[in-house]
Amino acid sequence: MSKPLIIPKGYKSLLDLYQTERAIKLVKDTFQQQLSAELNLRRVTAPLIVQKGTGINDDLNGIERKVSFPVKDMDDIVAEIVNSLAKWKRMALADYGIPEGYGIYTDMNAIRPDEELSNIHSLYVDQWDWERVINRKERNIEFLKYIVRKIYEALKRTEYVVYENYSVIKPVLPGDITFIHSEELQQMYPDLDPRERELRAVKKHGAIFVIGIGSVLADGKPHDGRAPDYDDWTTPTENGYKGLNGDIILWNPVLDSAFEVSSMGIRVDKDALIRQLEITGTNDRKTLFFHKRLINGDLPLSIGGGIGQSRICMFFLRKAHIGEVQSCLWPKEMQDLCKKNNIFLL
Repeated sequence: MSKPLIIPKGYKSLLDLYQTERAIKLVKDTFQQQLSAELNLRRVTAPLIVQKGTGINDDLNGIERKVSFPVKDMDDIVAEIVNSLAKWKRMALADYGIPEGYGIYTDMNAIRPDEELSNIHSLYVDQWDWERVINRKERNIEFLKYIVRKIYEALKRTEYVVYENYSVIKPVLPGDITFIHSEELQQMYPDLDPRERELRAVKKHGAIFVIGIGSVLADGKPHDGRAPDYDDWTTPTENGYKGLNGDIILWNPVLDSAFEVSSMGIRVDKDALIRQLEITGTNDRKTLFFHKRLINGDLPLSIGGGIGQSRICMFFLRKAHIGEVQSCLWPKEMQDLCKKNNIFLL
């Protein structure tokens, strides 16, 4: 079932349909160039489908259904549409021989049939997936923050380029991004759920990076779910906290809400993988292709993440619905409500 729509009072798009299509290209071209330059990334081609049972596909929160089908010319083996490319990218770093300090990025396209459709969620997911080789000394919270700041600079430059081309869209991002651990959020707002905590924090700061997503907090619940085999969410860091991952969240002035644009982190090493498989009761994954390569030391240490393409287009173009920057399938009642309120879906 779809979530209730947020209908901004008196909403009207700042750009018409033709301007919007041109601006989408501007945002995507600009941001990927900025991201590539900031993080030393080269563009590569990535798969849309992978073979089921290899451990290459991502499980996200572990409950979402994957789109799958039998392949006639391969004895009906089952193929799956990727959920993301976190594991594939890490293998690509090894297979392509990418040196330390450099990495790759690619267009990731997925179909997630269990998404609850809303202003910011659709069945179709398009994002830039990126991965960069690091060394053992860089597996720490300060290096994670260093990379986050670089991504944030790419976001700010993109916003300025949009303003230069469409002066009606004024920049709103603050000069710096604020770092806050999920444990700190839980201590600050113990009576609120994680989404409400994020809302309070990002409304105050404008842009935040929530660190440590996956481990159980003091209240006995995780801030959000994370699969056990890509981000490292259990390594101790500082002040008794855990986790070398997190989310970039911006304050969205159109929706008057928190707006996540990226999930990322330092990836598991052998010890973190084994630890997190144990915590989640998924030790059986150790025999899968990806997991065996990691445990055997065949894969480099890395940091990586995904950055929503339609999400940042929606944010920078000040749109009220992701369907204004992405063509997808929507319930008729949602289409009718949007049209009634000047929200025209592609």
